[in-house]
Amino acid sequence: MQPEAYDFLCVGSGPAGQKAAIQAAKSGFRAAIIERDAQVGGSCLLSGTIPSKALREQALRYRRMQGSASSLAVELRGDAPLSALLHGVDIVIAAQDRYLQAQLLRNQVELIRGRAVFLDANRIEVQRLDGSRMVVRAPRILLASGSRPRHVASIEVDHEHILDSDSILSLPYLPRSMVVLGSGVIACEYASIFAALGCAVTLLDKAAEPLGFLDAPLRKGFLSAFQAMGGTYQGGAEVAGARFDGFSQVEVQLRSGTALSADIVFAAFGRVANLDGIGLDRLQLAISSRGHVQVDERFETNIPGIFAAGDAIGPPALACAAADQGRRAALAALGLPPPAAGSLVPSGVYTIPEIACVGLSQSDAAAKKIDIIVGRADFGEVARAHIAGEAVGFLALLCERGTARVLGCQVIGEGATELVHLGQAAIAAGATADFFIEQIFNFPTMSEAYRIAAFDVMKQRSVPQAPHLQLAHAG
Repeated sequence: MQPEAYDFLCVGSGPAGQKAAIQAAKSGFRAAIIERDAQVGGSCLLSGTIPSKALREQALRYRRMQGSASSLAVELRGDAPLSALLHGVDIVIAAQDRYLQAQLLRNQVELIRGRAVFLDANRIEVQRLDGSRMVVRAPRILLASGSRPRHVASIEVDHEHILDSDSILSLPYLPRSMVVLGSGVIACEYASIFAALGCAVTLLDKAAEPLGFLDAPLRKGFLSAFQAMGGTYQGGAEVAGARFDGFSQVEVQLRSGTALSADIVFAAFGRVANLDGIGLDRLQLAISSRGHVQVDERFETNIPGIFAAGDAIGPPALACAAADQGRRAALAALGLPPPAAGSLVPSGVYTIPEIACVGLSQSDAAAKKIDIIVGRADFGEVARAHIAGEAVGFLALLCERGTARVLGCQVIGEGATELVHLGQAAIAAGATADFFIEQIFNFPTMSEAYRIAAFDVMKQRSVPQAPHLQLAHAG
């Protein structure tokens, strides 16, 4: 039987694969996606971005409901069972799966169910669930196989007492206590979610503070909020091992000789690319020392006609970046001109509270010897924050001292991942802090924080302000 021929094939239906295949189909090419899971969307939809953020939203609703009940002197009866919260997560996943499948169908992207194994640079064998096999071929193939939780030899993840980011969403009950190993994004997101639900959470890591890639004010802001919810952070902690005691507790042994115990241990050691078992050894594909596929600026690998995008190629490992990479890889593969490159990729950390950044950080500025002014607006100054009951947090504008040009924006607080995009637009447009002072914002809104931060920048500048900018800050 002759292989089924396509113009463009994608291995994986996560953000990179989806957007690449749709881009190819919209450009008039026959495109297909090979997906081994029952649902499309990859780990982004099934176990990562979407479900964790959906659970976060459920936790916030529950926490706000408790706060409202307290302020209205109403008694809540019982705790919300975790199963009820996870049911809400399942509803979101199912809705997104329906939407994504309809989007692929609408754009005439074929979905091939099964496990992909490369036979050579142009042919892939698809191993179906029923045991049958088919071969497909294309002159252009995108590897968008995603990633999975990273495990370490000293911690045996049994997915019942010691869990990773794939299995934590299968918990049948809300644990009373949890130890989280690691202090990166995934660790801190789930730690804050479970702390908000009333679980006694302890974060363990070698680092002095969690989220070490962020500037100090953001790290401290998260840590303060986490501790206010009852969470504990233990830095300088090296984990020697963890084991279930056979009865009710998991014991975590530290190299210092001390031990901790909890109902559940969550091992959050990052993620590794899904590259094994799919025949890449036949291709002699170039893989980095960190286990990522190496690509050029067009997202093409060392094998002509094979491209890669998303978690398979490593950082920034963000869904938004993966989608953009997939589109650009498809255009490059098909010989079509790419859109203008967007250098600004916002990052969002969906802890409680949210954290979002775009552009230059304070540490970047120090490394590049750029003299900046940091204008800050505490959410306690913003009426809308008090109305929403979310007055903890701040927005910071990082501006060049001489020109007041906006170079970076950082936000911590509820809605941060939405609010940061106005700062992103200002950076992309080359705007100065004056821009935010000259604008009229709806009142009351969180966007007023930009105006307050801009006034703080102008106050710190050594150059006189123009008369039309010498406005009184309301309040």
